[in-house]
Amino acid sequence: METQQAPNSKSNRFYFVFIFLLLAAIAGLTLAWSRQRSALNTCNNKNTALLADMADMEEALSGFSGTMKDDLKQNLNQMLRDYNKLIEKDSSKADSLNAQKAQIMQLLKKLEGANMTARELVRARKENETLRSIMRSYARTIDSLNTLNIDLGTRLEETNVKLTTTTEERDDFRRQAEESQQQVKKGSKLQAYAIESEALKLRLNNTTDVTDRAKNAVQFRSSFTLSENVLTTKGRKIIYMQITAPSGNILQGSSNFVMQTENGPTAYSQKKEVDYLNQALDLTIYYELKGETASKGTYKVRIFCEGQLIGSDSFTLK
Repeated sequence: METQQAPNSKSNRFYFVFIFLLLAAIAGLTLAWSRQRSALNTCNNKNTALLADMADMEEALSGFSGTMKDDLKQNLNQMLRDYNKLIEKDSSKADSLNAQKAQIMQLLKKLEGANMTARELVRARKENETLRSIMRSYARTIDSLNTLNIDLGTRLEETNVKLTTTTEERDDFRRQAEESQQQVKKGSKLQAYAIESEALKLRLNNTTDVTDRAKNAVQFRSSFTLSENVLTTKGRKIIYMQITAPSGNILQGSSNFVMQTENGPTAYSQKKEVDYLNQALDLTIYYELKGETASKGTYKVRIFCEGQLIGSDSFTLK
């Protein structure tokens, strides 16, 4: 009898140990599952709060969406006009330039569609900046090729002129030299392209932002690129910005702001001195309203250098 009870006792202890370990494992799994469920609930709550914050931000930015969309449309339409000018200068690159125009028109189509969120508008603005950078690269290339053609043409004329020996040929040489000088003068003229003129308002944190409201404007600015030109003289150059108000009056930063042009003296709004090294140069000129209230209507912007008009633009305030 004692021999039979010993194995049964060992077997019972084994089952008790097994059941205890199984219960402990179940308890551990239950605790882990409870912790994971709690963490999941916490994540869901945070996600709900973030979505609510995003909705509040979208609602807060909705007031600026209309202005941003209008500015983007204006910039894209200006780029289309600039591309048309580049195609006129160099038709051999028409296919590539038209491909860029197609991307601009596609982005314009998006802006003309349904209401866009502030995030989508910011993404569209970055795409606009990328397209503008590509356009500037094309413009620099085409300007360089045009300048090279003018230089080669001038050298060819000078070589042909040297072969003349008679009085008539010398007279012809003199005439060709004068024409060549005019061509060089035209070829050395700088150009301002990709001009973007706009009004700025003052924000609460003392920074500025673009506005199309006359009552909010405290400053005007015009950003553009001076073309690359190896024919013009390098060194210090003064770039003048002339802003004409809707009334027809020229805005002047000071009463003595007068410049000399091909058509005689005229007023200017503000100027900027740059160190020009025959390479494309990006710059921005600002005009301070100094407490004046801007008028509603269309403002005309003209850019001058060395007495010559090198670019023009306009913007409208409501």
